[in-house]
Amino acid sequence: VLPKQSPRAFVAQTIGLTNIAITYDRPAVNGREIWGALVPFDTVWRAGANENTVISFTSPVKIGGRTLEAGRYGVHMIPTKGEWTVIFSREANAWGSFSYDSAEDALRITTTPVSDEMHERLSYTLDDPTDSTVIATLRWEKLAVPFAIAVDSRAVVVDSLRQQLRGLQRFSW
Repeated sequence: VLPKQSPRAFVAQTIGLTNIAITYDRPAVNGREIWGALVPFDTVWRAGANENTVISFTSPVKIGGRTLEAGRYGVHMIPTKGEWTVIFSREANAWGSFSYDSAEDALRITTTPVSDEMHERLSYTLDDPTDSTVIATLRWEKLAVPFAIAVDSRAVVVDSLRQQLRGLQRFSW
């Protein structure tokens, strides 16, 4: 076993009772032109290196105003010179986007990348967490690609309490 050129990374955040995690591999710029070259425009990209980038949620979330059920999803993106498409695929175990099939899409949203400081290695961050929201952001080279994730924390807590009180605990002090 040797070190990977694009090392594995993991970022996680709890929002209310909902755990959100992103697992991905971190390619380096290495002096290459990234956007429109190494990562072509208008083509599905695995949003990382090697195996799929995977995002997971322990409760339903809303992204782009649409519900995404709890589970694990492969993250793909379609970069363009303007808005990007972020794809959440039900197939989380593929190797990259080579076998990507749009029939397996659970959700697609669009977002607009913004200029950012230089990041030699691709990274994901979970920024500005609140009790019900967080901004997931891919950062690489001089670009940041954000998308907001919202959690109905009140509903998740009520459901959790209902589940906890189903058994013997509700009949004893």
